[in-house]
Amino acid sequence: MNLLHGVGDFFSLDIGTNSMRIVQLFGNQNHGWTLSKYAYVPIDPRLTQDTSDLGKKRLGEAIMGAVNQAGIKTKNVAIGLPAGKTFTSIVETDTLPEKELAKSFKYEIDKYVPMAMSDAKADYVILGPSPNDPARTEVLVSSIAKDYAESIMEMIEKTGLNIIAMEPEPLAMARSLAIPGAMDATMVVDFGEKSTDLVIVYRNQPRLVRSIPGGFGTLVKTVANGLNVREDQARQFILKFGLAEDKVEGQVFKILSNPLDNYASELTKSVRFFQTKYLNGKVGGIVLSGYAGMIPLFPEYIEARTNVPTMRGNPWQLVRTTKEQQEALAPVASEFAVVVGLSERSND
Repeated sequence: MNLLHGVGDFFSLDIGTNSMRIVQLFGNQNHGWTLSKYAYVPIDPRLTQDTSDLGKKRLGEAIMGAVNQAGIKTKNVAIGLPAGKTFTSIVETDTLPEKELAKSFKYEIDKYVPMAMSDAKADYVILGPSPNDPARTEVLVSSIAKDYAESIMEMIEKTGLNIIAMEPEPLAMARSLAIPGAMDATMVVDFGEKSTDLVIVYRNQPRLVRSIPGGFGTLVKTVANGLNVREDQARQFILKFGLAEDKVEGQVFKILSNPLDNYASELTKSVRFFQTKYLNGKVGGIVLSGYAGMIPLFPEYIEARTNVPTMRGNPWQLVRTTKEQQEALAPVASEFAVVVGLSERSND
């Protein structure tokens, strides 16, 4: 099992807070992808939080139910790892011939992992020459606590599946949502239930990876308290009326203004940090995913606060789908960014 690399025939699995998503693609990066099989299965949030043996067994049963629903035949699976459970950074090292660099970095990786190597699983990918200095090479390093990784592996493998790769969710998400051929950098943002993941992609490579605490669930609680309504009602208000100032007397917008201003401020800080590090780089666009792509007027709000053109992302932009698949996926298509990105992994 590799943390970042994987080869061969496989399908991808993304276990979210409220749903589970499965995708299997045919094709490759050069000739394009075709959607073969998929599944979307709502799950009880308590199921993913139950770490008991019985809880893991039930989650495993739910996974196999989704696999069978999709009609998946292969046992090989690539899975996403929550950003909050991983540490990912981009570091620089002296440029060497590729084989020498790989051999050298293998023994240096412990310098970039924030825990003892005996307690971690770590992997790296050589991104290529630094945009700032051709004499330096950028390397993406990712690590995860060994106990957590082994717990996930044990649960998955008890179902009979074989994990060939585990990848941080932000990296997979950026792969499916980044704008192909963009000259400027693109910030890809996934507004999840509990946290917000962002990746800045520049020259087709991730250059900044961040996870910001707080997600859609925080907004729901804020509106529920502000309007004195149940959380399920608050959720409906946000998804229906969004940030429209002429709906519900503008109450939802007013209540959310403060937390969303803080959220937009974090995005602006990330843009500034990137442009300070990469002097010739410019963030030319922001692509929104998850709840950020579902809340009405959210892109307009972010664009006004950051002064960066903002749009809703399409994780299926590189995938050929049938009309029937498009119609079936329409209500939940924006939730597939991570699992589609996992399936678009290169086998090189």
